[in-house]
Amino acid sequence: MIDHRGGQRPNLLFLIADQLTALAPKIYGNGVCKTPNIDRLTARSTQFRNMYCNFPLCAPSCVALLTGQLSSKVRVYDNATEFAASTPTFLHFLKLAGYRTVLSGKMHFVGPEQQHGFDEWLTTDIYPTDFGWTPDWRQAIPIAPTGMKMRSVVEAGVCKRSMQLDFNDDVTNQTVQKVYDLVRLERDRPFFLCVSLTHPHNPYSTTGEFYDLYRHEDIDMPAVDDQDPATMDAHSRRLWYMFRCDEHKVTSEHIRTARHAYYAMISYVDAQVGRLLDALEAMDLSESTAIIFTSDHGDMLGERGLWYKWVHYESAVRILLLISLPGQTQGQSREQQVSLVDLFPMILDLCGASAPAAQAARVAGHTLAPLLAPQRAGAAQPAWDDVAFGEMNAEGALSPRRSSTTWSAILTNSTTWPAAPRPRRSRPNSSSWCSPPGTRRGCTRTSSAASSTGY
Repeated sequence: MIDHRGGQRPNLLFLIADQLTALAPKIYGNGVCKTPNIDRLTARSTQFRNMYCNFPLCAPSCVALLTGQLSSKVRVYDNATEFAASTPTFLHFLKLAGYRTVLSGKMHFVGPEQQHGFDEWLTTDIYPTDFGWTPDWRQAIPIAPTGMKMRSVVEAGVCKRSMQLDFNDDVTNQTVQKVYDLVRLERDRPFFLCVSLTHPHNPYSTTGEFYDLYRHEDIDMPAVDDQDPATMDAHSRRLWYMFRCDEHKVTSEHIRTARHAYYAMISYVDAQVGRLLDALEAMDLSESTAIIFTSDHGDMLGERGLWYKWVHYESAVRILLLISLPGQTQGQSREQQVSLVDLFPMILDLCGASAPAAQAARVAGHTLAPLLAPQRAGAAQPAWDDVAFGEMNAEGALSPRRSSTTWSAILTNSTTWPAAPRPRRSRPNSSSWCSPPGTRRGCTRTSSAASSTGY
């Protein structure tokens, strides 16, 4: 369990950015992106350098985060699958432990249940809650049900305003006010306050205030060049056509401009993080509030000619994770491989809450508590499985698939996952791609270089 300072349970500020790849922020080695407030938070946080989402798509990824289970286990497969009210989230157990649970921003809940353990939702959602984005699996190559194409890339750049900016400004404004209200009206009750921004999700556009922070010529280009769809793997090729990449001639200038806008959008997110940190400090909450900052998935940003997510390449699945405990003043980093399902048990530990044994047994993750303790120089690393699982069942998939850094089962003629897949140990950040038992497809190990791990 995590030590609670003075026996007092902490408040928790949970920050989520949408589609923020770990390959972009300065704290993960990108020298281009400007994020002074995220750097400020990192200086007092545990930074997880090998953090992965479990499903590179918004709604299923959020379900994995909230339930601690792979989303297929709770029958959420895409952005139009109902998230059943009967499925507990860690928020239900925080409420039972006496926490006030508040959401500001997007969460992409589909179906009639729109709370899932939150007491209060300060804003609307920016995405539909109905089944309008259900993919048409009768099509050989489906049209993206969201209508997403390459316009986000070829029309990227500066805008005066956008729906996304209006939404995010409202999210931050509502959250800052809620921080003030919680201190005034509910000082004696701990809170869990989730702030979920839709930036830097495409469309890649933002105001000149943030775009002009960067010199265009300083924007880095993809490490792996655009590929001819004829030479792509089958999954990537299907996505290439699903997003109608053949409708536009995407030039190097288009790519640089889209990446320029993406970095500017991250700087916008950084500014919101700064406002929230300032609000905590203004209300004397910094010493009693834990902060978690992560993302639902990453973005390919033109690597291998691909954009957005839907794939298990590093750019799409590797995300940031910062955890700052109350009173923590020194930053530290961890190299262990972790994923979103590990946050469920860690948050319960952090808040002194627990789930019934039957529910805890369903959780696929492991608490990160052992990795948060200060590490003395030369001390042995805590025992850790060092494995992260991922899956992809949404539109664009040729067939359901599951991945990890040590093994992967790609199901081609089955509706159930192998009961006990045999791990193939390999060096960190490499991948093995294996067929399920009984098939004749072999296993292939791929490079661990940025944006080149995957199928």
